[in-house]
Amino acid sequence: MIKEKDFVELNYTGKIKEDNFIFDTTDEKVAKENDVFQEGAEYVPAVICVGQGQLIKGIDSALPGKEVNKEYTLDVSPDDAYGKKSAKLIQLISTSKFLKEKIQPMPGLQVNIDGTMGIVKTVSGGRTLVDFNHPLAGKELVYDIKVNKIITDDKEKLQSILKINLGLKDSEIKVENKKAEIKTEQELPQEIQVELKKKIIELLPHLEDITMGKSEKKPKEDKAKQENLNKSNATEE
Repeated sequence: MIKEKDFVELNYTGKIKEDNFIFDTTDEKVAKENDVFQEGAEYVPAVICVGQGQLIKGIDSALPGKEVNKEYTLDVSPDDAYGKKSAKLIQLISTSKFLKEKIQPMPGLQVNIDGTMGIVKTVSGGRTLVDFNHPLAGKELVYDIKVNKIITDDKEKLQSILKINLGLKDSEIKVENKKAEIKTEQELPQEIQVELKKKIIELLPHLEDITMGKSEKKPKEDKAKQENLNKSNATEE
């Protein structure tokens, strides 16, 4: 049985209940079969810590008590997903504001206004109506989920924490004798290190010593540039 604070690997597919439209999936085959595949998107099982709000409430709260390798279908209400639609988040904005940024507003266009994403609903005269609600706000959802396994390896757990909290992948991690050493491509600011250590200690209390630093490995982009440069030099010779 899955318990709160377990780290689990799971696959899921999310659909809008009213029309069965798939809007999110961890399965590349499902994405391609339903014409929602996006080039460059990552289709891999998610690794999350149960009960930490790393997925929408409707999934997170349903996981405790579930079994590994068993498929479940969850009906998720707006309150447990992306919330109800708020009239306050539908705003009239002067069309001139868009034109100054060389943007021609039209219905369906996704726009960024002062750092907030919205969808243009209508354009009338000098005013544009923009909906800043989440696209899935107010929607009844259905999720098909399957927990593949419970993660027991501390290195995998730490990779998950780094990815979810900071979007970091492929960090160098060593765990030995209750000590964890984490090295990232870019050195993390001190305040972020402090908060990250708090989160790690909360979820992995058996780790008594956590150190962080910058990786000595070159970023993949730098490696690719160097390889291309070497090939170019070899060709010229």
